[in-house]
Amino acid sequence: MQFFDPSILQSGQYHDWLVQGLVLSLQLTAASFVVALPFGAAVALMRTSSFAPLRAIGATIVEGIRNVPLLAHLLFWYFAFPELLPEGAREFLYAHNPEAVCAVIALSLYSGVHMAEDIRSGIRAVPASQLEAARSLGLGRFAAVRLVLLPQAFRASVPPLLSQTVNLWKDTSVATVIGAAEMMYQAARVETASFRSVEAFTFATLAYLTVSLLISFAAYLYQRRYPVRPA
Repeated sequence: MQFFDPSILQSGQYHDWLVQGLVLSLQLTAASFVVALPFGAAVALMRTSSFAPLRAIGATIVEGIRNVPLLAHLLFWYFAFPELLPEGAREFLYAHNPEAVCAVIALSLYSGVHMAEDIRSGIRAVPASQLEAARSLGLGRFAAVRLVLLPQAFRASVPPLLSQTVNLWKDTSVATVIGAAEMMYQAARVETASFRSVEAFTFATLAYLTVSLLISFAAYLYQRRYPVRPA
């Protein structure tokens, strides 16, 4: 038997399975990022609030989520969370790709709290005088945060946020444990059906590497185009 047969990666059923897994992995990354970023921004604002109870809630959310392994999050959301739902909601979830939905919830929360710490660092990098100047010009606190503080904080946070996006992309591979048909799941499926483990996992490895490098290159280009200047 030929050691490496590239033809199974170029066409046919196994090719289709691997491409489907790649597409789902990208979809999981995009959907989780869309949820994680605003969630992280909200938690970061709680963590930097002048209201002590909000700071305590934000700290509890961050420490309670990031100190539990991602695998445990996935297993909780897939096996335990549906049992807590009303019967109608549970049936609705089971009818709409529960593996992908639960993976997005777990990935969003796990990545979101790490993004929150990056955004919090960006917020703390903005001089307090910026917010004071905005308030003195007549902006309310919410408007000053939305129009003055957050844009500057996000600009400072973009490089670490893109790094977290790389981690999020790689973390989608863990969703295979709950049966989400992402790339690692499909690579294992191809290996089981064809015994062509080298080809299947070479495809997965190169796909993870390629997307990770593209995100890292985007971070590099952004940092060159918009360098963070000291206040």
